[in-house]
Amino acid sequence: MSTVITNIGELVTNDPATGGGLGIVRGAALVMDGGRVAWTGPASAAPAADESFDAAGRAVLPGFVDSHAHLVFAGERAEEFAARMSGRPYAAGGIRTTVERTRAASDDDLRANLRRLIGEMARQGTTTVECKSGYGLTVEQEERAVRIAAELADEVTYLGAHVVPTEYKDDASAYAHLAATDMLAACAPHARWVDVFCEEGAFDADQTREILQAGIKAGLSPRLHANQLTQGPAVQLAVELDAASADHCTFLSDADIDALAASQTVATLLPGVEFSTRQPYPDARRLLDAGATVALATDCNPGSCYSSSMAFCVAVAVRDMRMTPAEAVWSATAGGARALRRTDVGHLGVGARADVHVLDAPSHIHLAYRPGVPQTHAVWKAGRRVEGPHQSTVEAPYGGIPDGHQDPA
Repeated sequence: MSTVITNIGELVTNDPATGGGLGIVRGAALVMDGGRVAWTGPASAAPAADESFDAAGRAVLPGFVDSHAHLVFAGERAEEFAARMSGRPYAAGGIRTTVERTRAASDDDLRANLRRLIGEMARQGTTTVECKSGYGLTVEQEERAVRIAAELADEVTYLGAHVVPTEYKDDASAYAHLAATDMLAACAPHARWVDVFCEEGAFDADQTREILQAGIKAGLSPRLHANQLTQGPAVQLAVELDAASADHCTFLSDADIDALAASQTVATLLPGVEFSTRQPYPDARRLLDAGATVALATDCNPGSCYSSSMAFCVAVAVRDMRMTPAEAVWSATAGGARALRRTDVGHLGVGARADVHVLDAPSHIHLAYRPGVPQTHAVWKAGRRVEGPHQSTVEAPYGGIPDGHQDPA
């Protein structure tokens, strides 16, 4: 079944050959067929399709690619958030609260919460989701987490080294060894990635290296929680091991930025965390000006950022991290795809997976211009329409091409 989306006011393709970083086409149409993008171009030249959808002058973007999320968990930590807002500093140890609740939850409870969150993300335009383990911290519990994640998430990451559990508080090295051996062996069949929280209060550089190298030997690809709370060795280690992504990157030295800019490792920034913890925001401008590749992701989790909204992250990145609206949208789509080393998502070129996000707005700029306002009109994932309560039912508020633009036809 093919579908043509026509009368698109602004089509963001993320194809530089189309013109500019976002590859914007005005007065456009797009055809989906067999779960892929089959054609893009001027609406006046659109081929026939089995079904037609009138975008009525709205903007159409690739689906958001959320390359960092922790979604297999039970419970919530609202009181911890309230305490932080009252002055208590954020520390990694709060993770253990969620570990206790997650261990006590049933498979069905964890699966239902995961399904709820992925659905919530999809209704806001997120069509690719990376999901980490890390709230079990035993061999059995971590295997359960990645197995359940693999049922629903696009990308699965083994994060047994999220924090040292209470039962190993006096022997962190023994736990790191467990994470690199028996736990890894149990989890690797269900995951594509291996990750470590390399930070004070979590795992040091030697422990991180042991776990990541064991993961690589087991066939997993590395990514890394890096430099969230302090300026440490994690970014340099990520680049050394050719990690796909170094995530957080809040505290960076000039050498860290130079290393990222000279590598294929993406700096994935998570502004929702800084919003929710009152930590300093990463300096995206500094990274971009140096030539590093930047992605944006939510880090949706019950402790340091319980938000599933990529649109919110775009708005905060523009307001507080010195990104332009175009840079932030690219980083939330194509940047996320690079952080997952995916070429089939994050863009709307012919042959890409048909992950389409129709905004209830005439331009991508509105994601930052109207923060906090629901702006998702319709979503397709792999060519299938996502249904949900956040979609607009108003069909034609913009009357075609946005003001100030000429229809190329």
